[in-house]
This record gives sequence, C-alpha cells and structure tokens, in this order.
Amino acid sequence: MSLCDLINESNIVISTAENLSVDAALDITCSTLIEQGKVETRYLEAIKAKHKEIGAFYVLAPRIAMPHARPEEGVNEASLQVTVFKHGVDLESEDNGDVFFSVTLAAKDADNHIQTIVALSELFQNEQDIEAIIASESKREIQAILNKY
Repeated sequence: MSLCDLINESNIVISTAENLSVDAALDITCSTLIEQGKVETRYLEAIKAKHKEIGAFYVLAPRIAMPHARPEEGVNEASLQVTVFKHGVDLESEDNGDVFFSVTLAAKDADNHIQTIVALSELFQNEQDIEAIIASESKREIQAILNKY
C-alpha cells in the first residue's frame, strides 16, 4: 500500500498554532483520523498515555514525528494523517528538538503496514522532500510530494 492510498488532502493538516502543549499538538495530529472515524478517541488517548509513560518515543529524527499506538487501541481503518506545524512544536524530545512534520500512523495489524513503513522510511530520509513539505503552503503541494512514495 503506497502513501497515496492512505493519504488524501482531507488527511493533511497545516497548523499555524504557536506554543502548543504536547497534548494539544497530539490532538491536532489525530484530528482528521478521529473526525473520519478511522480511529477512535481512545487511540489518541493511548498515544498520550504512552508519551506520559516513556516520553516522545514517536519523535524519530530532528523535525519528524510519527505518533502511533497499537492497532487494538482503537484503529478502525488503516490510515495516515500528515500534520505540518509551521512554527514547530516541542514534543519533549531531548535529542531531536522541535517537530515540524508529523505522520500519524494508524495500522490495522502488525503485518499489513510494512509497505507503508518502508515508504515512510524512504520519505523521512529524503531531506529535500521533508523541507519541501514543511515549506508547503497548501495541502495540494504536500499531496504532490507524498504521491512520489
């Protein structure tokens, strides 16, 4: 499953909010998935609970996060949400600093999302595309970049 199978413009959020708390930022990173019924509210709560327990496990690299929880914690349909934080957000990652680009992963099971993880890994390693996504002013621009993966 490619990224374009799981992301469309309705699953992309460009946030201009400033000084967000961790909980407020995580609320945004799951907002369209909850609105569309792809995940239940308890999925978001599971991410927040895990954050409180072990910290920002989902901040993968400088500027990049991939919030997620276990499939049984409220995933109704495999999906992704892309969130760009124009002003960055401090998710309390000691090693990676502020996050500007987040992909919330909602997988139905451990096996079926392997292709998605591979595509995301390729994207996360492409510095030019990450920069272009963060700089994008429209969902359409972001979608065009994601369609390459």
